Amino acid sequence: MYLDQTKKQEIFGKYGKSTTDTGSAESQIALFSYRISHLTEHLKKNRKDFTTARSLTQLVGKRRALLNYLYDRDVERYRAIIKALGLRK
Repeated sequence: MYLDQTKKQEIFGKYGKSTTDTGSAESQIALFSYRISHLTEHLKKNRKDFTTARSLTQLVGKRRALLNYLYDRDVERYRAIIKALGLRK
């Protein structure tokens, strides 16, 4: 499986406050970004997988909503996560 418990803990430890910090916006955005990159690679090989394409669109929307939330609450945290993940806006 591409996303096991150890990989999640690694992501949460790097972008969150601790390895068990699953609720912060930064850790969720990082997890969504990892999943988005994985689904993007899958869709490059399987172009007709419409269910995965829909899931990818939903994940991008969720990440965008979290980024908007973070931008409204704390611009410095928003800028830090954008820079750390290499996202553009």
